[in-house]
Amino acid sequence: MPLQPLADQPGKLVVPGIRGKVWYVPSSLSTIKWGYLPNAVDAPVLRVPSGATVVFDTLSHEGLLEDQGRDVLKYFGSKGVPATMVLQDAMTITRSSLPHDFSKDGPHIVTGPVAIEGAQPGDVLKVEILAVTPRVPYGVISNRHGKGALPGEMPEGPAPEADASAAQPEKYHNVSVFTPIRKDKQGRWMGVLKNMQGEEVTFPTAPFMGVMGVAAATEQPVHSVPPGVYGGNMDVKDLGVGTVVYMPVFVEGANFYTGDPHMVQANGEVALTALEHSMRATFRFTLLKKGDSRIPSASGSLEKPFGETKDYWIAIGLNPDLDEAMKDAVREALRFLTEKLGMERAVAFAYLSAATDFNVSQVVDRTKGIHALIRKRDFSKVKKAALR
Repeated sequence: MPLQPLADQPGKLVVPGIRGKVWYVPSSLSTIKWGYLPNAVDAPVLRVPSGATVVFDTLSHEGLLEDQGRDVLKYFGSKGVPATMVLQDAMTITRSSLPHDFSKDGPHIVTGPVAIEGAQPGDVLKVEILAVTPRVPYGVISNRHGKGALPGEMPEGPAPEADASAAQPEKYHNVSVFTPIRKDKQGRWMGVLKNMQGEEVTFPTAPFMGVMGVAAATEQPVHSVPPGVYGGNMDVKDLGVGTVVYMPVFVEGANFYTGDPHMVQANGEVALTALEHSMRATFRFTLLKKGDSRIPSASGSLEKPFGETKDYWIAIGLNPDLDEAMKDAVREALRFLTEKLGMERAVAFAYLSAATDFNVSQVVDRTKGIHALIRKRDFSKVKKAALR
């Protein structure tokens, strides 16, 4: 560490730890959007064939935002991080004139989009998450006024002042907790916090990408905070390394993007952020043309993202109302069980009630998330149960 950028522009190159040349996308001023997601009129930064492996160097927004001074070198230096351990692409962005309105724009630095050759609306993009590797040994967990699961209660203390700015970040009165990571005796990364007596509190990590999505079929700006049928800021912690996301295609090329990298997140994400942490993420993209039997639907297409892990199928529900998000997840789980696993709806509903956990993905992104974990082993005697 640190994993500094491998190139200034997207292209094909050798990435340490990966055999042969693969496609690479840096987080540069020409490959990112700050606070917004790619839409139907955004040109891709790279085009790749189906089956391509693509490595993204992604950046956490934490340490770069206005309430932290928009000076990543100064901010992390104040936490004891030497300049040699600060990412060069983060410094480039915070030192640039790239506009970002802290009160209006989303916080996320979104990298892409990447077009997949031949993708058309109605198709499905299969995204395999091959690796999510920390680029630095530290991250940040933040709680901001008016946000999180307890707005008005946390953070404690005065509200932001009217003249708060990057020049006077302390006037925002937000709370950001610098959080280093280190390896334990078994070689596993652990997050490290301390209590008031200075005693350590350690917790295991599980890296994943909070933002994964495809371009929405609109010419209007798409804010980076609320997720939608195009994916985006879904914050489903179960979609880490070794898992798959199936995404409906809305525009030619699909135009995949990623960002909001997390070292670990608990369901709910109650403070506002996870342990936000810059990552090098590796994906394999497979284009499934409409009607492909590997698509998790009877129609041969999808209306919203669907996840798969080694042990579970993941039905995702999204809605600004948490009750409605729950209904959305239940309906999506019912749809999958009836269409792909041959269950009658009443029996599928009974099964979900008895055997499937519905978890609150997050409650802090305007549009709230619930995801259902449908256990694969329960269907071991069902023909063609696996989608892969």
